[in-house]
Amino acid sequence: MKTKSAKNTDVIRKWHVIDADGLAVGRLAARVASIIRGKNKPIFTPHVDTGDYVVIINVEKIRFTGNKLEKKTYYRHSGYPGGLKSKTARDIMKESPERIIYSAVRGMLPKNTLGRQQFKKLKVYRGADHPHSSQNPEELSLNIK
Repeated sequence: MKTKSAKNTDVIRKWHVIDADGLAVGRLAARVASIIRGKNKPIFTPHVDTGDYVVIINVEKIRFTGNKLEKKTYYRHSGYPGGLKSKTARDIMKESPERIIYSAVRGMLPKNTLGRQQFKKLKVYRGADHPHSSQNPEELSLNIK
């Protein structure tokens, strides 16, 4: 019995919608990264993009467990000496909660060209509306809390 390796022509991509209302950030990001990579499919091949598209709605209603909302800090650097900036999760939730999901999922994907290609299949929106209804996305229930 030979092991079959998937090709780009073999992949059938679907669209999934996830309602993030009340879900924990890390658990949501782990499941989304797995779907984007295609690890939930039987044709998963590590060097081929076999994943699906994921649309996450209601990201302003995600939750952090424990004291992470006050204690978790996100860093960015301007590239200049002394250019390190930091913000807490609460500050970022006020400004743009999409950034929290993007950074969590990006950290769980491969750090190479394939990971950057897979990351483009993630779409995140604040409200319940999204412009991807023409792709006929199916509602995905993750059963996580």
